[in-house]
Amino acid sequence: MPRCPLYSLYLLCALLPLHHNAPEPEGPAPDTAHYSFSLTLIDALDTLLILGNVTEFQRVVDVLQESVDFDIDVNASVFETNIRVVGGLLSAHLLSKKAGIEVEAGWPCSGPLLRMAEEAARKLLPAFQTPTGMPYGTVNLMHGVNPGETPVTCTAGIGTFIVEFATLSSLTGDPIFEDVARRALKGLWKSRSDIGLVGNHIDVVTGKWVAQDAGIGAGVDSYFEYLVKGAILLQDKELMSMFLEYNKAIRNYTRFDDWYLWVQMYKGTVSMPVFQSLEAYWPGLQSLIGDIDNAMRTFLNYYTVWKQFGGLPEFYNIPQGYTVEKREGYPLRPELIESAMYLYQATRDPTLLELGRDAVESIEKISKVDCGFATIKDLRDHKLDNRMESFFLAETVKYLYLLFDPTNFIHNNGSTFDAVITPYGECILGAGGYVFNTEAHPIDPAALHCCRKQKEEQWEVEDLMREFYSLKRNRKSTLRKTTAGLGHWEIPAKGKDASASENQIEMNGKKGSKRSVPLLRCPSQPFTSKLALLGQVFLDSP
Repeated sequence: MPRCPLYSLYLLCALLPLHHNAPEPEGPAPDTAHYSFSLTLIDALDTLLILGNVTEFQRVVDVLQESVDFDIDVNASVFETNIRVVGGLLSAHLLSKKAGIEVEAGWPCSGPLLRMAEEAARKLLPAFQTPTGMPYGTVNLMHGVNPGETPVTCTAGIGTFIVEFATLSSLTGDPIFEDVARRALKGLWKSRSDIGLVGNHIDVVTGKWVAQDAGIGAGVDSYFEYLVKGAILLQDKELMSMFLEYNKAIRNYTRFDDWYLWVQMYKGTVSMPVFQSLEAYWPGLQSLIGDIDNAMRTFLNYYTVWKQFGGLPEFYNIPQGYTVEKREGYPLRPELIESAMYLYQATRDPTLLELGRDAVESIEKISKVDCGFATIKDLRDHKLDNRMESFFLAETVKYLYLLFDPTNFIHNNGSTFDAVITPYGECILGAGGYVFNTEAHPIDPAALHCCRKQKEEQWEVEDLMREFYSLKRNRKSTLRKTTAGLGHWEIPAKGKDASASENQIEMNGKKGSKRSVPLLRCPSQPFTSKLALLGQVFLDSP
């Protein structure tokens, strides 16, 4: 097992202080430059806390509250603004109390970072006003969708909203965000081919596919990721069912010797026999649905490419075993390290730590420069480019650190938690099970249940406990009980009442009205493939 390089990682990040008093950049578009700069601050914010830099987290939060303004005349990517800005702000909002920030009354159902996230998300809503419900790719933050905006959007740019938007709806009480995200997902689902695949780009007005290459990589990747993570975050059986159907088609038509190729979406014929570095997220996603063996085999394929070049080239020709012309660069992407983190949590295989060690050493040796870590322009000769992507701070550093830090609060197994009083009752936070968005911003799934105005969930738990103890006492077919404030409830016997499901109970209020509430299944989740804490997956027996 390799020596844990946490100290090297800490030094790596210490070299990157997030100064906010840098001189104004030259150029004709200062608003665009300021927006990009603010994006980097937001994107890196939760990384600071995960690395333990609480004081810098607090300082950046103050900077953002003083300086960020989304009411600017800038054309912004709907996809990037969501995953980096909305996702980054939501994550930082939910982690604020852990960072020692004095939160306002009503948190996590209110707070300045939450209001900023909501403001940013509302700027994106005009993009969803299409006949198909699938959004445009670009929106002007001040004026909405430009009249001449192209209707062609990539698949990932349509299907990567449910994690952030459902979280926002749950915290704010406004269903519009989750509604538009779900409509976009269903638009893609209806557009799949007869053999169950989706293409790369689609016209969001007509619903016709423009680019018909099907695969798991660039332009498609995070759509599949959000079906799984949305299912886990929301306990949504439909989303998981959609992914599992896609997974069958992907295995049938795109997988060859544990590599995944690009194929024609209607015929399944190979169109590009290449591996893209963005595809390296797939083993991690496989681990979340319990497919560990296939995940490890694919991961090891990708790791051989890493060892060949000291990084993953953007494109790798699988038959030739070499880079693709003009796609030889490595912008310090996180995907393979992300998969290593998930798989290590599930298997504790030391090979995964070896990848982490190799990544730290490669990044320090090849890309380290005086003021940061530069994109590798060409892995063949290790030439550098004069840029550092914000995802290096948001994702690559974070996943590396978490790979080697088993005691980090992100890996909490539920042994510790915080009880918070909200306007809707007591709420449990920080117990673990964090769901990362595609930009590695962790969302606490428990937070989605803190700001519900209805009492359905409380009823579900109370009814579950009553059923458990009542069935333990006796096996009578019908049981009645009177409780203060809830009236009485009954469990109908099998066959006695065809209109009442055996998986439901009837809540009779004082005025005689009835409410049907589904019982929770405990400890199982309501879909076949389930995620437990720390990435360990358990499957139902066949």
